Amino acid sequence: MQEVQDDLITRARAWLAEDPDPQTAAELAELIEAGDTAELADRFSGMLQFGTAGLRGELGAGPMRMNRAVVIRAAAGLAAYLKAQGHAGGLVVVGYDARYKSADFARDTAAVMTGAGLRAAVLPRPLPTPVLAYAIRHLGAVAGVEVTASHNPPRDNGYKVYLGDGSQIVSPADAEIAAEIERITTLDSVPRPESGWEDLGDEVLEAYLARTDAVLTPGSPRGVRTVYTAMHGVGKDVVTAAFARHGFPTPVLVAEQAEPDPAFPTVAFPNPEEPGAMDLSFAKAAEVNPDIVIANDPDADRCAVAVPDDGGWRMLRGDEVGALLAAHLVHKGARGVFAESIVSSSLLGRIADAAGLPYEETLTGFKWISRVEGLRYGYEEALGYCVDPEGVRDKDGITAALLIAELASELKEQGRTLNDLLDDLAMAHGLHATDQLSVRVSDLSVIASAMAALRAQPPTSLAGLRVTSAEDLSRGTESLPPTDGLRYYLEGDHKARVIVRPSGTEPKLKCYLEVVVPVSEPCDLTPARTRGQEILDAIKKDLSAAAGL
Repeated sequence: MQEVQDDLITRARAWLAEDPDPQTAAELAELIEAGDTAELADRFSGMLQFGTAGLRGELGAGPMRMNRAVVIRAAAGLAAYLKAQGHAGGLVVVGYDARYKSADFARDTAAVMTGAGLRAAVLPRPLPTPVLAYAIRHLGAVAGVEVTASHNPPRDNGYKVYLGDGSQIVSPADAEIAAEIERITTLDSVPRPESGWEDLGDEVLEAYLARTDAVLTPGSPRGVRTVYTAMHGVGKDVVTAAFARHGFPTPVLVAEQAEPDPAFPTVAFPNPEEPGAMDLSFAKAAEVNPDIVIANDPDADRCAVAVPDDGGWRMLRGDEVGALLAAHLVHKGARGVFAESIVSSSLLGRIADAAGLPYEETLTGFKWISRVEGLRYGYEEALGYCVDPEGVRDKDGITAALLIAELASELKEQGRTLNDLLDDLAMAHGLHATDQLSVRVSDLSVIASAMAALRAQPPTSLAGLRVTSAEDLSRGTESLPPTDGLRYYLEGDHKARVIVRPSGTEPKLKCYLEVVVPVSEPCDLTPARTRGQEILDAIKKDLSAAAGL
């Protein structure tokens, strides 16, 4: 036991000796001095793994945390991969959000790229992730890096990698980059000059804003009144500039959440989907009575929408916004493939089919959706929408906000609302009721145990409906590569479907539920919603029991 502890202290001291950050060096030195072997063992139990989501984790000292030493290794691995792919001398563009250490990680990345013989350019200040995704192709870069943890808690940060096509990395690039990272033995072997990269001005942002012109129809109504929250992130200035550019009324800001603040002081989790996150927005809406509420997550790649409902405000589900945007694009004459991930509502397929448009399902994540050939529109239920794939091949909360504002303005001019259009879609295609069972854990073994339990003994019925199909998606399907997930279809006319998977970015087990309730008359809508929710609630209860949650 003493030998193990001595080895742990030795490894910690070796890491400390080359830690370039005085803050994390002091933190680690204190742990070593205190002999806190439990905490050191947690931080030195391995290396934060680089995968298709890049890196994401808690800030702190040691190889299992997000810090400058880990980021420098990741950047060096990416640089080596790019050179091996024939991109020596190519441009890597770097963006960052306003989280703790984001600017430091961005500067370290630029230094590593420059030292490796690549060119680097850094966006001028914390900006939305979609601006970085746009900049990659706009500048002809061979890769891009965005330093962000999106809507994770304040203690986290992350490192998101794109290749030259403007899409996030997928296999095998992730594994090849990870292999290059593992070859780096010491930070001393990584050249990091003090200068040599380009600090960009506002030209890229101005080009991004000009590109948003392609999202809207010239001369379309622009009269919707909006309350907007940036959720303490970087969206405010770009959203207000975009709304002003296109003649929408200036959004009323949720002042407490308008400016970037890495502490996210008004929310438990800076994610519009989380309970309580929209409370200040709804309070502002009650005060100023807008037509809609729009929220971005902290890096502004997601977009949430809320609508008036029975004297209060209701957050639309991501699937509802996805369907509304799809219907609007069809109305505007959009052509091309409509795509979504397998966890999103099947309503998109029905809308596409009715419009005579091709439709595809992908694995979860925009790294897959953005790669659909001929993509015109893609969305995912977790508030992610790609409405202009020629501009940004990723989810984009800015252009999605513009498009939903245009749709709401058109409906307003007709004396109608987003809720009215949702009713129309239910009448045309059936009421697609969706819900989610999401379990946040502190111990990842809980997720592994739940998945193992469901694989060992799949449920035979849920909500009193027989399970007619139980697929283990880790084996792949005819149309999908393998992924860690389970999919169930239930008997009956309601076409109920359940998908269970671990989150790729947070310590959560996520279960996605859908029930389709036929609707023939307007008077059927309310009972259909009630019936749909009853079935969803029963599925959640039975699924929790089956998974041991």
